[in-house]
Amino acid sequence: MAEKKIYLSSPTMHGEEQEFVKEAFDTNWVAPLGPNVNAFEKEVAEYVGIAHASALSAGTAAIHLALRILGVGQGDVVFVSSLTFSASCNPIVYEKATPVFIDSEEDTWNMDPKALRRAFEKYPNPKAVIAVHLYGTPAKLDEIMALCEEHNVPLIEDAAESLGSTYKGKHTGTFGKIGIYSYNGNKIITTSGGGMLVSDDEEITRKATFLATQARDAARHYQHSQIGYNYRMSNVTAGIGRGQMLHLEEHKARKKEIYRQYGEAFKDIPEISLNPLNKDGDANCWLTGMVIAKGCKVTPDDVMDALAAENIESRPVWKPMHLQPVFAEYDFITAKDAASGGAGNDTADGVSDSGKAESVAEDIFNRGLCLPSDVKNTAEDMALIIKTVRKCFGKE
Repeated sequence: MAEKKIYLSSPTMHGEEQEFVKEAFDTNWVAPLGPNVNAFEKEVAEYVGIAHASALSAGTAAIHLALRILGVGQGDVVFVSSLTFSASCNPIVYEKATPVFIDSEEDTWNMDPKALRRAFEKYPNPKAVIAVHLYGTPAKLDEIMALCEEHNVPLIEDAAESLGSTYKGKHTGTFGKIGIYSYNGNKIITTSGGGMLVSDDEEITRKATFLATQARDAARHYQHSQIGYNYRMSNVTAGIGRGQMLHLEEHKARKKEIYRQYGEAFKDIPEISLNPLNKDGDANCWLTGMVIAKGCKVTPDDVMDALAAENIESRPVWKPMHLQPVFAEYDFITAKDAASGGAGNDTADGVSDSGKAESVAEDIFNRGLCLPSDVKNTAEDMALIIKTVRKCFGKE
């Protein structure tokens, strides 16, 4: 086992972050507001090419406020990608609304427009659609946007994993009514914890900022006419973000190179394929995923165990939300069936526990894992990771 631990995707600091943080301390701007917050919002908005931004405590908070601003409430239906992290859909339940999970398509692993169309046929009046750009790969935005516009339903882009990714030259997070980004510790850049809500509609970001600061009315005394939240990003963490923004393109280039290296290293192993990239986009390659061919005796657990034995961190692909016990009561829509209802637990031999054909999201989960994609990976690190994976498939 290697003495050094190789991480999946850990924070990478460069030094400029400390300068912005020091400025916050030197000027005593350590409260939840201050110059770094304002500047970070401006810098992110300018980078992605959108008019307005509101810096928040987490990407989850941004999704929650997006739903609040769009008027999502008890009994409303919200369509959301199934193959994602739970933060994409937990806020739907915060508001006592009903998530309806949408299957993935094989080309990008993102929300399947065909399944989304079927969802609209079954539920004609959803309140919103939340589309995720999984592992930094842009979804099929033209098709998803066309369906949302056809049904006059707002799109929330969960771009938590895809800051820096573009679709047809335009940044993810800027296509929908509202976009959200995450600066969690494992993301392409980090503020240690934080998020951003962006929109071309100034009223939306104004409302987000208002709700995020406890919805305090413009009165001299403490007055509240709405329920608010303590969701604002602090001036200190915003300073970290400002320093990280200086290196976003550098991180993206390194992530893309890691993806390329894995592809080159495994091209002689037909049982391995990497997560597909959208041909109409430019992915930030936040995490490189791989899937193992059906019928192969090697399993994702075998590969992850072999990596762990070398002190190398890897992870399973996200377990689809429709397979999660907490969401078992909610509907799941595939392109094959109008709805598969409660899809049951893990699948085997291409059939789910409900007896229905295995969905795309289930198939990716059953055969996939995420490889170490840390921008600090050295040539020696990459060589060890690649050697370990190849050995699992009988390749020395």
